[in-house]
Amino acid sequence: MGLGVTDLWSLPLVFIIAQGQKVLRHDVRRQLFNGTYCIHDVIRMTNLKPKAVNKNRRHVVLLPYPSQGHINPLLQFAKRLASKGVKATLATTHYTAKSICAPHVGVEPISDGFDEGGYAQAKNEDLYLKSFKDNGSRTLSELIKRYKNSSFPVNCVVYDSFLPWALDVAKEYGLYGATFFTNSATVCNIFCRMHHGLLTLPVKLEDTPLSIPGLPSLNFIDLPTFVKFPESYPAYLAMKLGQYSNLDKADWIFGNTFQELEGEEARSISELWPGKLIGPMVPSAYLDGRIKGDSGYGSSLWQPLSEECSEWLETKPQQSVVYISFASMVSLTAEQMEEIALALKDSSLDFLWVVRESQQEKLPNWFMDSTKQKGLVVSWCNQLEVLEHPAVGCFVTHCGWNSTLEGLSLGVPMIGVPQWADQLTDAKYIEEVWGIGVRAKEDEKGIVRKEEILKCFKEVMEGERSQVIKKNASEWKKKSEKAMREGGSSDQNICDFVNALMCSSNGKLKHSNDNCVQAWMPVAKRCLRQTPR
Repeated sequence: MGLGVTDLWSLPLVFIIAQGQKVLRHDVRRQLFNGTYCIHDVIRMTNLKPKAVNKNRRHVVLLPYPSQGHINPLLQFAKRLASKGVKATLATTHYTAKSICAPHVGVEPISDGFDEGGYAQAKNEDLYLKSFKDNGSRTLSELIKRYKNSSFPVNCVVYDSFLPWALDVAKEYGLYGATFFTNSATVCNIFCRMHHGLLTLPVKLEDTPLSIPGLPSLNFIDLPTFVKFPESYPAYLAMKLGQYSNLDKADWIFGNTFQELEGEEARSISELWPGKLIGPMVPSAYLDGRIKGDSGYGSSLWQPLSEECSEWLETKPQQSVVYISFASMVSLTAEQMEEIALALKDSSLDFLWVVRESQQEKLPNWFMDSTKQKGLVVSWCNQLEVLEHPAVGCFVTHCGWNSTLEGLSLGVPMIGVPQWADQLTDAKYIEEVWGIGVRAKEDEKGIVRKEEILKCFKEVMEGERSQVIKKNASEWKKKSEKAMREGGSSDQNICDFVNALMCSSNGKLKHSNDNCVQAWMPVAKRCLRQTPR
């Protein structure tokens, strides 16, 4: 006997209960009432043949902005969708496609007009963004047309919010469009209000903090760079505000955060930004463990020195190592690098410092020889493996959103050294809202001095405050895991999206996805009431 997804509307729920006590012991009754199981999960539990599902399998194409910090969360979302029975394809630029390898997720190259070198080949933000829009629209269209008469025509395009033109392409072909925001709900709240004229630029604060509904009071140092100094990066500001230009046409809005972390921040702007929170988009092995073999993102534009790092960490006591990384985009000044180097030399703590090859010339000449007994400098590493290692007791971070979520999800206390953009706001939350770290204070030149860094080491690694920070970090680790477990807040939002696609006619809904899910639940309850225990 073989049942497909569409057969579920009449008799399958009775059939599922009749399969035996094994299913009932998993409390399917309660889970179905709560909408926890995706349709795909229900079919899987009945041991039906996979080909019965494939007849109605949906195909989602995911389009990230081509930088490491944007590819990783979109690729992780693709894996989550694939694990729930959706065919997921990552469409990314020729230059980045060759660095991606993720089981169960297809990879299709599209063009940004700079296929050999990506953004570095363009050397200009405005030129690159225009070229990506023109060439990306054309090649995304070609990809959609190529799949049209295949076994898996595209039903939905999930696109990075930096690329709103992808929604226009999706609508041109009658597809669903879902936008994916890679930053925090707090930052979405701020820029969405700016787009709608509820915040004027530049924001001027003197002694009075900025008050925004749903957010803590924000001082001038807490605001994103583009809000404080809109003239400093006009291309990036335009891209930030452009995220909201056609948002009203999107069928879904996704945020890489979770209800327990930023529920109020999202709720307070829900009329303008009705986002579904589906994060943290961190590999499953570090959260719920439900995706087999998902211990890394499957994407790296640099070669990590994982074995060297892990072997070195194995020689260190628990929570004794300071891990320092400013990720793939931040370039520190030579003066700032020297202050960090001085602090590490004078500290009694061991350290692992990621310094990209392009930045290593900024290290002081004396540094490597004077610290070789207690430190390791690498050009790149697998950050998740490092953060998970019990030897690591502190994460010195630029407070990019991905790094923030990784540190939070793995329960590692943080020292925030934000440099620009949204990192300033993320640092505020790390210290004052979630209480999982401290923010290093800059001097009048914008440099964090050796003395301040040493003070932060002590606050996070030793003493009474460190115990509070460690306790908070441990609690947030548990909450992030819970959000992604079966029935967790983020997992439920992903399931709702999958269910909506699955129950639509040829991947097309006449109503909103919520209507589809709402229509399904009464059927489940009615069938269960008719089935004897």
